[in-house]
Amino acid sequence: MNIFQDWPEPIVRVQSLSESNLGAIPNRYVKPLSQRPNITTHNKHNPHTTTIPIIDLGRLYTDDLTLQAKTLDEISKACREWGFFQVVNHGMSPQLMDQAKATWREFFHLPMELKNMHANSPKTYEGYGSRLGVEKGAILDWSDYYYLHYQPSSLKDYTKWPSLPLHCREILEDYCKEMVKLCEKLMKILSKNLGLQEDRLQNAFGGKEESGGCLRVNYYPKCPQPELTLGISPHSDPGGLTILLPDEQVAGLQVRGSDDAWITVEPAPHAFIVNIGDQIQMLSNSIYKSVEHRVIVSPANERLSLAFFYNPKGNVPIEPLKEIVTVDSPALYSSTTYDRYRQFIRTQGPRSKCHIDELKSPR
Repeated sequence: MNIFQDWPEPIVRVQSLSESNLGAIPNRYVKPLSQRPNITTHNKHNPHTTTIPIIDLGRLYTDDLTLQAKTLDEISKACREWGFFQVVNHGMSPQLMDQAKATWREFFHLPMELKNMHANSPKTYEGYGSRLGVEKGAILDWSDYYYLHYQPSSLKDYTKWPSLPLHCREILEDYCKEMVKLCEKLMKILSKNLGLQEDRLQNAFGGKEESGGCLRVNYYPKCPQPELTLGISPHSDPGGLTILLPDEQVAGLQVRGSDDAWITVEPAPHAFIVNIGDQIQMLSNSIYKSVEHRVIVSPANERLSLAFFYNPKGNVPIEPLKEIVTVDSPALYSSTTYDRYRQFIRTQGPRSKCHIDELKSPR
């Protein structure tokens, strides 16, 4: 039997738990002591609340060569040191960003029976879900989500997209189209910064037409005991590049800093948060870093974010690019494919960075 046919236990919607006014969260959501968040990080004056680098992409398209070079350098530094950065003047209209968030908020406020018509299975994850991984008895995260494929066109299936609220499919289409443009733009920049031809990373992904693009909308309901659980457990993203449209009203994303402390990201207005995924860490032979992150939840407010994942074609071999590998910097990773790689996540759910560590070439 394919273990990915169905969930191992009946699915409980976290939103339903939240709305039932529980005083305490069920044990299934209580994290081990070592993983529980330090909720003082909500405090804006906490030293570990910071803004990750904010980069004005508009400066790359001016005639000022010094400014262009400085901006490329800022992106390069962010990819090497942080694995995360925010972008402004990225090309998407603030109206479309707001519209996309409002539409999804409306979706999550629809009656449960309408949302459950889109319930997903572990086979593709596409649709409305409440857990990752098919491990029986696993400790779950305090979140619901909606996951859908946008490209390649062979995977795009409008019947899997929500039909309500009205016009949501058109808004989604416009949003994802702009996301792909931004990802393609960033892939060129990252290639250039590695000293490669600007289409090198894109080609390593299998080319524009075959690269994968999917959207995961995260919904974090209010939580009566936010100090005991997490919205998403610590993980690095398994794919190539992630572009997050965060909730500007409620901070929740935390990034593991170089000193191992969790840093709460304060989103800049109408900015996207970009982070490097494991596939780009492997292709760049660890010059660019995919960094662990997690999400904390709030006792007072729901939170919503849209994560767009840009990934290699499933069956293309992914390994450190030969132009980067030298005698002094030998290949750190053995070859794999994204399909093989993501089976791990689909089985076990988020597990810090342990999967990419397992692929390190034996020395």
